[in-house]
Amino acid sequence: MAKTTAPRRKAKSPRRADSERAAWDAILPDLEKLRQLDLPDSDGMPMESDYHVMQLYLLLDVVHQHLGAPRDYFCSGNMFIYYSVDQAVEISDYVNERSDKRPRYKGPDFFLVKGVDGTKERRKWIVWEEDGRYPDLIVEIVSPSTKEKDLNENKELYAKVFHTPEYFWYDSWTGELGGYKLVGRNYEPIPPNERGWLWSEVLGAWVGVWKGAYRGRTYPWLRLYDAEGNLLLTGDERAEQAEARLRQLRALLAERGIELDDSGGNNDEAQL
Repeated sequence: MAKTTAPRRKAKSPRRADSERAAWDAILPDLEKLRQLDLPDSDGMPMESDYHVMQLYLLLDVVHQHLGAPRDYFCSGNMFIYYSVDQAVEISDYVNERSDKRPRYKGPDFFLVKGVDGTKERRKWIVWEEDGRYPDLIVEIVSPSTKEKDLNENKELYAKVFHTPEYFWYDSWTGELGGYKLVGRNYEPIPPNERGWLWSEVLGAWVGVWKGAYRGRTYPWLRLYDAEGNLLLTGDERAEQAEARLRQLRALLAERGIELDDSGGNNDEAQL
């Protein structure tokens, strides 16, 4: 199989900054009212399935391993994103049992915002408290009950209101993977490579499906690959890889009569 290579990185378009300003300007007239709202950070509803929970943990794990300490980015999942008066009131009224009407939108399965302090504790993402910042990347793990909304209504929201540069969705029931990049105010499909992976400019990585075991569960998982097509490892996988290398080193040195002590050094009595 031919070696996988990443598309050439394009210069950042000034349209992104214009979109962010437009989104922020839309909030400003209602800013005082928004700040007076008591915004819940949970509705007490569990995630859709055990798979959803583990897939979220996996994405968070590999993104943190790939991007490093979150000093200049924030990523999370199953978190409310507040962006307008109407939406905030809908959620607040529903969670506090003032209304039986379910909110039209609470938040995505996974999202990432770049250029922000990721060490700050957040229980919800409040756009007007984050200088008008919306997600730079969103991932939805769709199911039969959410697919139509995720691929239509939510997609429109992410393009027209959030102005999110990249939106990916994955259907573990069918194995379908899709992705879009924002061009102007509309999404265009991201073309897959020969393996069916999609390149993310935001992450600097391929987004693709990998079948294997994660925390004892074997499924087709959504994972990341580097520009050369190598699987980006989780923290546990990195530790296991390091341990395997150490075992190989011990075996090689043992053949030469050298024994490593527990600290990684060689015993004084060992002879070359």
